[in-house]
Parts: sequence; structure tokens; C-alpha cells
Amino acid sequence: MIDWSQCSAVERHPGKVSGAWLFKGTRVPVKALFENLEGGATVEQFLEWFAGVERAQVDEVLEHAQRSLETA
Repeated sequence: MIDWSQCSAVERHPGKVSGAWLFKGTRVPVKALFENLEGGATVEQFLEWFAGVERAQVDEVLEHAQRSLETA
């Protein structure tokens, strides 16, 4: 399991979107990125569909996930 607490692009608040990990400053769950990518969407499409999420945040989330999987 990925420890999102070490990724500065995301945040979690118990009363916000059921406590899911969100892209910082948005209500967009991190899992939405992975679900859309798994469904065949591109990062560019995800950014179009989820206003407020920045490219740098997506890049950091993907890099964090990759590093986490490499050390698992």
C-alpha cells in the first residue's frame, strides 16, 4: 500500500470527501487519476476533466506511486 502522507501534492481531511486522499486544494480523489488512467484516459484528458488539478501534482503523484512500488 502506498503511503500518501509522504507526497506533498495530496492531502486528506476526515470531513472532506469521506477522508479520501485528494489532490491538494481540490475535492478530486487521487484514486480518480488511477481509475481514469486504467480506463484508457491520458493525463491530458484527466487534467481537462478535473479542473483545479495541476500537471505538477499529477506528475508528483505518479512519481511517488512509482517510487513506492519500487521499494515494496
